[in-house]
Amino acid sequence: MNKKSLLALSSLMFVLSGCQLGYIMKSGVGQMKLLHSRVPINEALADPKLEEEKKSKLRLALEAREFAEKDLHLKPTKNYTSYVELGRPYVTYVVSAAEKWELKTYQWSYPFMGKMPYKGYFSEPDALEEEKEMQGKGLDTYMRGVSAYSTLGWFNDPILSSMLRYDDYDLVNTIIHETVHATLFIKHEADFNERLATFTGTKGAELFYQKKEGLESPTLKQLKDEGEDSKLFSEFISAELDELKVWYQSLKASDRVEENRVARIRQIQERFTKNLKPRLKTKNFDHFPELKLNNARLLLYKTYMQDLSDFEKLYELSGRNFSEFIQRCKNLESAQDPATALKKLISESTLPATNSI
Repeated sequence: MNKKSLLALSSLMFVLSGCQLGYIMKSGVGQMKLLHSRVPINEALADPKLEEEKKSKLRLALEAREFAEKDLHLKPTKNYTSYVELGRPYVTYVVSAAEKWELKTYQWSYPFMGKMPYKGYFSEPDALEEEKEMQGKGLDTYMRGVSAYSTLGWFNDPILSSMLRYDDYDLVNTIIHETVHATLFIKHEADFNERLATFTGTKGAELFYQKKEGLESPTLKQLKDEGEDSKLFSEFISAELDELKVWYQSLKASDRVEENRVARIRQIQERFTKNLKPRLKTKNFDHFPELKLNNARLLLYKTYMQDLSDFEKLYELSGRNFSEFIQRCKNLESAQDPATALKKLISESTLPATNSI
């Protein structure tokens, strides 16, 4: 553990409650074990025991890392210059929670990062215990395994074996997505941070394959189709969440019956099948009608996908210049509500005469 990490951890001792301290210490031990397992990429590539398919993906990840820094002008770091073989499918397990009769996420508070709508554990049993505790408070919950995450610049994040299970273009997207978090992370604004990273990961992956394989690339065609589907789904789920929010607010106490809530959420899935699915070009959202949805799971779409069109508009207003785009996003850091400030910025701007990458 370096001096910076030791200082940060020591500082926590004075500001955390006993429960928080136990969680932070356990998480710190898990993080240190992970970092201790790192090997340099070159060493991993020279390992005769490592499968060739994994080596190929490691090389691709290095390409994506270089592209993110040089072409997209994201922050240069030492992230993704090492590799960890986990020996398990997920690196962490994350719990989300929400009110049952209101589209409102449960927020956990963290030093330095602020409030976040999820809590992660290196141990699945610990995550399940947290989920059970949230359910005991009468909240909707959703627990999921995570293959990649960012430490926001506190450590040099490695490429994880769990990330190498992705398709090539999803791996590129992930490297760019996580590099965005190391470039800009606004405290208490998880939704803004994740939407920015989601948009940049998707757009960045398109530009990566455009450069790598050319405009006639079949991979680029697939990515563009997926990107168009994501835009359509983002518009769909944004509207549905707005309507669901109003529905909750209009309910009388006597109408707050679980059967009514389940039926109302099911209507979202039925409208997807009838109105949106026939318009989609890929199968990325085919599973949506079968998902066991509740407010906690629905609000993940709000965190990652609602109003992505705002970032698309800002990208266009920036002349499709990622350096300018990222700087404009950074300028929103001091705003009381970055998402609202983004909308205002867009409404007050006009498209530039020329565009570039």
